Amino acid sequence: GFFPFFNSALMRICIILGNVLRVRAGSQPFSELLCCKTCSQNLSVLLCTSAPQVCCECCLLGRAAQEQGLTCDLNLSVSYQCGLVSRACCMDKSPEMQNHLLVSHKCDINKYCYATEVYVENTTVWCHCLGNNTCSCFGGYKLKPDGKNCEDINECLLGSHHCRTGERCINTLGSYRCQREISCGTGYELTDSNTCKDIDECETGTHNCLQDFECQNTPGSFRCRPKLQCPEGFIQDALGSCIDINECLSGTGPCPPGQVCFNTVGSYTCQRNSVNCGRGYHLNAEGTRCVDIDECAGPDNTCAGHGCINLVGTYRCECRTGFIFNSITRVCDDINECRHYPGRLCAHKCENILGSYKCSCTTGFKLASDGRNCDDINECESGPCSQECANVYGSYQCYCRRGYQLSDVDGITCEDIDECALPTGGHICSYRCHNTPGSFQCMCPMKGYTLAPNGRSCQDVDECVTGTHTCSDTESCFNVQGGFRCLNFDCPPNYRRSGETTARVDRSDTIRCIKFCQPNDISCVLDPVHSVSHTVISLPTFREFTKPEEIVFLRSITPSHYPHVDSPDIVYDIQEGNVQNSFDIIKRFEHGMIVGVIRQVKPLVGPLSTVLKLAMNYVTNGVVSHRNIINVHIYVSEFWF
Repeated sequence: GFFPFFNSALMRICIILGNVLRVRAGSQPFSELLCCKTCSQNLSVLLCTSAPQVCCECCLLGRAAQEQGLTCDLNLSVSYQCGLVSRACCMDKSPEMQNHLLVSHKCDINKYCYATEVYVENTTVWCHCLGNNTCSCFGGYKLKPDGKNCEDINECLLGSHHCRTGERCINTLGSYRCQREISCGTGYELTDSNTCKDIDECETGTHNCLQDFECQNTPGSFRCRPKLQCPEGFIQDALGSCIDINECLSGTGPCPPGQVCFNTVGSYTCQRNSVNCGRGYHLNAEGTRCVDIDECAGPDNTCAGHGCINLVGTYRCECRTGFIFNSITRVCDDINECRHYPGRLCAHKCENILGSYKCSCTTGFKLASDGRNCDDINECESGPCSQECANVYGSYQCYCRRGYQLSDVDGITCEDIDECALPTGGHICSYRCHNTPGSFQCMCPMKGYTLAPNGRSCQDVDECVTGTHTCSDTESCFNVQGGFRCLNFDCPPNYRRSGETTARVDRSDTIRCIKFCQPNDISCVLDPVHSVSHTVISLPTFREFTKPEEIVFLRSITPSHYPHVDSPDIVYDIQEGNVQNSFDIIKRFEHGMIVGVIRQVKPLVGPLSTVLKLAMNYVTNGVVSHRNIINVHIYVSEFWF
């Protein structure tokens, strides 16, 4: 119970230090018991009387560290208060003088004050009792609402710190510290006291001096000085080499008046002066001294037409605009304005000339009145194109009227488009295409056709309507494509015409001859042919024949309309005129009627005419009861239109 605030590590250090110290009360080494007892006798008057032994033990530890030359910050497992007391005694300070080192007290309800530890945020702080049995806190702490415990004051948060501009406040237990915000910079380091200290690169070995140089520290940096020192008459360069000093070039001159200085390696010599004038001077008439030469007064035109100003020992040319004086060659050199001011003098191209410059423009532009900018040239005013011209910025574009195209050779000439030779030329005109300058003209056959209003198609001329045919009064006119035919349909014997003869026959007309037998003409009666009909059709020469073309339709009442079961059937037959088997006939039922459809199944190239003789047989029980003959007069034109 003699060392209530010490642990075993502190006790061992105390015994070790006690062997080399002598306490103020005596000179013999102290034991574990003597250490604390002597401390209490010597320091109890300095601290509060409630816990003198604890304070003495901690102070004695700091005194021992001080006398042994050890650091005052001992990393020992002791209480926070003991460490503060030990450090204060080590630094020759009275614990009583440090507000944050005073032994704390606590006041209880019995008005008894005793030493204690108060824990705030895992940190031990101390308080002390006042005379009226109330507690107060040391500097850097404030009393809690319970009136007994203390907590740390955050001076940084409250703004009660004294950090200067450029320093940042960092709160600590019971106090605060100021830390620089800006680094010290190259060549300096920040010390614990928050100040910048020069780094001695020579001492730390962080310099880069070569082997023949030695390092010399400077504030914030260092210098490399050569180890080899040059003798008198020489100067050392940056690489440490010794270079001769030309003493003769010094401002005062080493030689006395009347003597000339001559430089030598490492020294110089003086010789008596013989009159020798330098450049820009010549001897006076007496030959005793040098006088200035007026270069501007000479007849050789020193500045080549520019202004000349004489100077002592030399001259200077006053150059005209566009020239600059060359101090080395001492002549006026031309200024290349185009190179000195690129893109600022001329809008397009800049060409330097002697003493000035000249602007020029690219193709399609002309120089403006200010001599610098470029205006667009309207090339169309000079008529470069063969037909139409459109001016564009810096150029022009030729284009052609309809029916012409621009030449690929020169891009100016308009060439006629041969529409008839185009891949689609064969379909432009129905018959023939004739190219004309800038256009084309369609033509039709000489006879039988005329040009349609669209200027491309050929229309058949109906001579039967226009009256341009040559048929007689006894003939019927039938219009065919590209012409006409004069037809005379006479009925065979024992037949007579049904209806009157017309002067004109249309495609849909049918001329019928009905059988009319004479009395007692048995052969006529037995003849199965009841009627002979004629119809006429005009066909073109099909340009593209891909499928059968239906050209004639023969309609009759179907057998189903007959009242008897054994109603006759109708059989169609082509008897004559089937050229190259180009036609056939099929039977079809439409709207209660039997229809015989005559088709063209092969292409025919006109002009061609034929009479297709058809038989319409009525068959009953396998026997032809009667038949009708239809003669189809077919005229094929040589053209497809």
